[in-house]
Amino acid sequence: MTVRDRKAEEGASGVVEPSIAAGYPKALLDFAASRGARPAELLARAGLTAGDLAEPDSRVPLRRYDALMRAAIALCRDPAFALHFGEAVRMQDISIVGLICEAAETTAEVGRQLNRYSRLMINEDRGGSADVLRAARGKDGLWMEVVGGFYRDNPLLIEAELARLVCNARVTFGSNPAFQAMTFPRAAHFTYPEPSYRAEYERIFQAPLVFGSDKNALLLDEAFLLLKQPPTNRYVFGVLSERADGLLKDLEASTSTRARVESLLLPILHTGDAGMEKIAANMGLSRRTLLRRLTAEGATFEKVLDELRHKMALHYLSGRKVSVNETAYLVGFSEPAAFSRAFKRWTGATPGQMRPSKAGPA
Repeated sequence: MTVRDRKAEEGASGVVEPSIAAGYPKALLDFAASRGARPAELLARAGLTAGDLAEPDSRVPLRRYDALMRAAIALCRDPAFALHFGEAVRMQDISIVGLICEAAETTAEVGRQLNRYSRLMINEDRGGSADVLRAARGKDGLWMEVVGGFYRDNPLLIEAELARLVCNARVTFGSNPAFQAMTFPRAAHFTYPEPSYRAEYERIFQAPLVFGSDKNALLLDEAFLLLKQPPTNRYVFGVLSERADGLLKDLEASTSTRARVESLLLPILHTGDAGMEKIAANMGLSRRTLLRRLTAEGATFEKVLDELRHKMALHYLSGRKVSVNETAYLVGFSEPAAFSRAFKRWTGATPGQMRPSKAGPA
């Protein structure tokens, strides 16, 4: 993560905010500018800088993206701006996930890749499945439903991304006879009330519309999932997937429960008051929830605390500027003897034996 990264995503409690890939606000900014809005004013209203959007794979707090969208609506004097943004700007021009989907062989694989890499688009860290799309067969056909939490809860995100999906499919498959034989989509449902610009929905979706529904979804012909995308280089697909896997690994590491616990423990380690209840409260969680999340990551609070003390003890001693007794204090031991016993358990040596030489990596 770069730019504001994790600090920008953390509130006072240390809980990581939902974030979005910077490619999204950058594309939104450029589109709004093409429609007459001043970029500097858009950025100022959203609390962003141009530097925040310089790297498309870096992270921006989702609330900043939402503020940027609302600023664009106001400055462009276009209540249907989100729809128009989705209609005009393809996902391939926004995110590496779009490029991976473009290189997928079938529409079914596109859905799988979207779910696989959904956190590179919006990382909401709510626990459970990170899937953004779900296919469900009903008596009237195949429903492609948006199930990702922040897509589901935000009408502007739904407008932009469902419009993008529909318009992108028409561009991709427009010359495909099988697609031409379909009604696409057959219907479009939205959970929120009908907006004042329904006519723009009708123009873009070209299908029966239902507002106030129980889902945000498109009704499709089942044959849609069998469509093959125009041929692409599968080597490119592999390269893009490898890059995306690396980004996903970095994102998961930076937003893991363990990493957040460590970040909260570090400034209070020396106090000796680094109990699980205190850290859970700072994260806005119950003790049981924190325990469950750590267990899901193969860790316990005691293990995280012990390994952090070990790492920081090596760091302090290797610097040769802190005494053994001072190190004991800094890592939360009230008695040097207790620290010495713990250190021997960690390393097989006493702190005094380790201090004259380099103690290993920090």
